[in-house]
Amino acid sequence: MTLNFIEILKVVFLGIVEGITEWLPISSTGHMLLVDKFITLNMSGAFKEMFFVIIQLGAILAVVIMFWKKMFPFQFRDKIQPIFKRDTFTLWLKVVVACIPGAVITILFDDYIEAHLHTPIVIAAALIFYGIAFIVIEIRNKKRLPTTLKLEDITYHAAFLIGLFQVLSIIPGTSRSGATIIGALLIGVSRVAAAEFTFFLAVPVMFGLSVIKIIKFGISFTSAELLILVIGMVVAFAVSVLVIKFLMGYIKKHDFKSFGWYRIVLGMAVLLVFAVR
Repeated sequence: MTLNFIEILKVVFLGIVEGITEWLPISSTGHMLLVDKFITLNMSGAFKEMFFVIIQLGAILAVVIMFWKKMFPFQFRDKIQPIFKRDTFTLWLKVVVACIPGAVITILFDDYIEAHLHTPIVIAAALIFYGIAFIVIEIRNKKRLPTTLKLEDITYHAAFLIGLFQVLSIIPGTSRSGATIIGALLIGVSRVAAAEFTFFLAVPVMFGLSVIKIIKFGISFTSAELLILVIGMVVAFAVSVLVIKFLMGYIKKHDFKSFGWYRIVLGMAVLLVFAVR
C-alpha cells in the first residue's frame, strides 16, 4: 500500500462521509460504497472492506462519550460506593433483545449479501424505497400522538420489534439508523426516543461487526494501514459529534421527511449515473 498526501485526503473525506451518514438515516454503507466508485483508495479489497466497518468505531466513540451518563450503569457520588442505576441496566437488556434478530441474520447471510447485493442498483433502490417510507410514515403520524415518549419507556416487546426492523439494514442503502427509526415510529415511539435508542443499539452492533471484520482480515497491520484506520476513525469521531448534536436539535422541531426526500433524490441520481456509465 502506497500512502501519500492524496491518499490521506481520500481517507479524511471518507471519514467525513462516515461521520455525517452514520447517524443521519441516509445509509452510511450506501454512501461509502458509492463514494468508493469515484474515489478509489489504493488498498487491497480485503482491507478496504474492513476499513469501511472499522472506521465506524470513531462514530461509536462519539456516541459513547456524548451519552456516557445515560449509557453507563453506575454513578459515582464518591470513590468508594458506586450507585447501580437499575433503569440504565434494564435499558441495556432491551438493547440486547433488539440485537438478537440482526445478529442471527448477519451471521447467516452477511457473506452472501456482500457478494451479491453491494451494487449501485440495490443501493439506489433501497435509498428510494425507504425514502418514500419515511415520507409516508411521517404523513401518517401527523394525526397520531406517540405512545412512547421517553427512551426509558420502550418495552422489551417494542425493543424486539425495533430489532426486527434493524434486520432490514443488512441490505446496503437501507441505513441501520433509518431502519430502526422507521420501526420505532411505526410502533408509536417518539422521534427523540427513537433516535436515542438507535444510538444505544449502534454500540454493540457496530462494535460486534468491527470485531468480526478484524478477525476475518487478521490483526496484523502495516504502519500505513494502521495510520489509515486511525485517521479515518478520528475524523469520523469529530464529525459524528457535530452531526449528533445537529440531529437531536433538528428532530425536536422537525420530522424526518426531509431525509426521505434526500434519499429519493440521491437514489435517482445514482440510477442515472450508473445507467449512463
